[in-house]
Amino acid sequence: MADWMPLSLAPRGLPSRRMAYASPFIALALTLAFGALLFLLLGKDPVAGLKVFLVDPLKDRRAIGEVLLKTVPLVLVALGLCVCYRANVWNIGAEGQLVVGGIFAGATVLWFDVPDHGMSGPLVLVLAALAGVVGGMLWAAITALLKDRFNANEILVSLMLTYIAQQLILYMVNGPLKDPQGMNFPQSKVFSSEFLLPNLLSGSRLHAGFAVMLVLVAVMTVFIFRSFAGYRLQVGGTAPAAARYAGFSARSSLWSALLISGGFAGLAGAFEVTGPIGQLLPSISPGYGFTAIIVAFVGRLHPVGAVFGGIVMSLFYIGGEMAQSRLGLPSALGWVFQGMLLFFLLACDSLIDNRLRWRATAA
Repeated sequence: MADWMPLSLAPRGLPSRRMAYASPFIALALTLAFGALLFLLLGKDPVAGLKVFLVDPLKDRRAIGEVLLKTVPLVLVALGLCVCYRANVWNIGAEGQLVVGGIFAGATVLWFDVPDHGMSGPLVLVLAALAGVVGGMLWAAITALLKDRFNANEILVSLMLTYIAQQLILYMVNGPLKDPQGMNFPQSKVFSSEFLLPNLLSGSRLHAGFAVMLVLVAVMTVFIFRSFAGYRLQVGGTAPAAARYAGFSARSSLWSALLISGGFAGLAGAFEVTGPIGQLLPSISPGYGFTAIIVAFVGRLHPVGAVFGGIVMSLFYIGGEMAQSRLGLPSALGWVFQGMLLFFLLACDSLIDNRLRWRATAA
């Protein structure tokens, strides 16, 4: 797997690049077509089913706000994964890094959420966000250390750490951070309103983290495509031999990629606990860290493309919930759509890649 790279990173000509960027749209069209067939097999109207997934989540301001709200953690995590995967570092444990970032941010808010704390709400929110970044980076650093010192497989290590992170948050909400007035429920106390992210869109839950996300998309676009550090990471991922010849450090690329990825995932966790959730719960993420892997590849490992992928995945999340309430279908249908999109995306990439190889061989 270490030698595999996405079609969008393949060093070929302009036609291959065009086909690479067309691949997500082809995969999305196939997903919707097979989704309609799935609704038909389940005895539901395909048009009504697709409407629940594509139209109803955008019917008014509040609905649009919910779609954009879910893009925040998805895109933030995907930004870090774009850096990792371009550096040929396979971080699969962003979910765990998000959870640990949420724990660090929640603990920071709870530390100041006492009478006469003497700190302004905005300053505490900044500290909580920084704490989330630090938490995510520390959790990713474990993977980097084991990979660097013992050549451990970063896929397995980062994935295993996700389950440890889930046990860690269970311990925190049942122990040190448990609400003493919470009737023995495993949760922290609800944060005071001054320690919650302010809303951006009236009548919705969309918070200021969305604006931060857009700024970071622009920053990461410049970093990846217009900075020497980003160029060094990409060379290390797509051409390891050239990177060694140029004197680039493989260790530096490994640590940089994982710390950046962990920081973004931790920030996503911080925004979740100080945004729509407003407290620490046993599960602060419905799988954003894993879904963001699909978001990154749908976006062709490009920060701007990740926004497109995040919106599509948000529609699938909300569509699955609405399918349960309006069509009487399991909410897991949203996960089925996500899985189909990933399957068709990989299939399209493979077919396009093989077609280009056959053409090159024939020539």
